[in-house]
Amino acid sequence: MRSFEDEGDREGRKGSVPTRSPSPSPSALCASTSPASRARWIDTGSALLRASGIEHPRLEARLLLAHALNLPVAALLRDPDLPADPTPYVSLITRRAAHEPLAYILGHREFWSLRFAVSRATLIPRPESETLIEAALTACVRRAPPRTVLDLGTGTGCLLLAALHEFPASFGIGVDRSPAAAALAAANANSLGLGDRAAFLCADWAAPLAARFDLILCNPPYIPTCEIGGLMPEVVGHEPASALDGGADGLSAYRRVLPLLPQLLRPDGVAVLELGIGEGPRVAALARESGLSAITRPDLAGIPRALVLESATEAKKPFGTKASAG
Repeated sequence: MRSFEDEGDREGRKGSVPTRSPSPSPSALCASTSPASRARWIDTGSALLRASGIEHPRLEARLLLAHALNLPVAALLRDPDLPADPTPYVSLITRRAAHEPLAYILGHREFWSLRFAVSRATLIPRPESETLIEAALTACVRRAPPRTVLDLGTGTGCLLLAALHEFPASFGIGVDRSPAAAALAAANANSLGLGDRAAFLCADWAAPLAARFDLILCNPPYIPTCEIGGLMPEVVGHEPASALDGGADGLSAYRRVLPLLPQLLRPDGVAVLELGIGEGPRVAALARESGLSAITRPDLAGIPRALVLESATEAKKPFGTKASAG
């Protein structure tokens, strides 16, 4: 289910530091307007991206050329010697060399093997956020499948729609303060064939809701304000600050959301929240103050990434005696 991670995670970590080497400048590439083979343009674009510090330059050069030519990557590679007009490709490569996120240039990002349209109104879906879906699936092994799902701060809708994809009898509501984000999430629901099972609201967290849910998902902003400026240029220069800034200590959104959960969860419901690096113990303590039990689940890098919450009263019941989802 893991998708290609091109811009690193929200904390701005990368897998390695690329080595810079001499290459054509963006202006030199733009000056090259004569047709050349697809393979040559991949070589040229890859050299420029590598010199700009892009971690996967050849892969991204292929993706951008395929996008410029409106071809699948496989079709592009089948005929590497065919000529290609460089004009649209040069523009895309130049944008990526300036550290505009690849997902914004392509207009989409894969999450949970589903394609999501993205825009500057939303955080780009990250592979580590798939840990929340894995945690929800694990938590629901000993429960009835959720019939109602809530996604707080839905963004592209990736968490909600991935959950609806896994639980085909469920209906979900996504909430976001940004009208543009809520509209994009609704469009993604329609494109994935899930529009009739999802609704999206523009609101401040759960303010307008008076219902209870079997499953609640939330990927809140959790970067401490003082750390925003040190994030990767793809993140700090392009993604919405409202989806990143977690206040002075990174916990402001958790302090808003956690006290709401006991009133939003059904008796046997479960909530799964994303965690920033090192935030697990502090967020778990806040959860306990709200009467919730908490366990963490790591992402593929071994970092505690998801906090799984349920009523402390329900958590104390022996297995098999929990309340039904009704």
